[in-house]
Amino acid sequence: MNWTNFNRNEEFFVDLQRCIGCKACEMACAECETNGQESLISVNYVERSSTIQTTVQVCMHCEDPVCANVCPADAISQDEFGIVHTANTERCIGCSNCVIACPFGVPKKMEEYDLMMKCTMCYDRTSVGKKPMCATVCPSGALFYGTRAEMEEMRPNSSPINTFIFGQETVNTKVNIMMPKGSNELRIY
Repeated sequence: MNWTNFNRNEEFFVDLQRCIGCKACEMACAECETNGQESLISVNYVERSSTIQTTVQVCMHCEDPVCANVCPADAISQDEFGIVHTANTERCIGCSNCVIACPFGVPKKMEEYDLMMKCTMCYDRTSVGKKPMCATVCPSGALFYGTRAEMEEMRPNSSPINTFIFGQETVNTKVNIMMPKGSNELRIY
């Protein structure tokens, strides 16, 4: 892949409170030719019995991806730009270790392909200077791909964080979640 157009200053931002549940991101993702017309992101209800609030789930592209670390077939790779790729079809044995191990619950085992698939941040687009499909169609700004300065201007009362603490484990990611201004991590109990 030729990454000459890849802008290292652009980042992926998710503002969970802005998701309106329209699923435009899912439809755009499914239109991407590199994932077999499957949506590799999902929109979920937070607690459907008591609220209509939805949230979008994308791969967080962990700096030290546990999904790749637990793969016995070495099918999941991370490139020099920090993108964690979908399992290599020739190597994946369909064991689902990655699905179980991901602290964010992102990888999906696609039974019809006997393969793990997940968001690759549209590497086919971002590698040539384009934005990920989902970020180009999100009408509410829940998904944004751009510079940190652009995000700070758009959300002056929020801070992007990419450090998550699960018990005793700290996970740093390439994708940022927008939190109240001054936040620097998210503890998940």
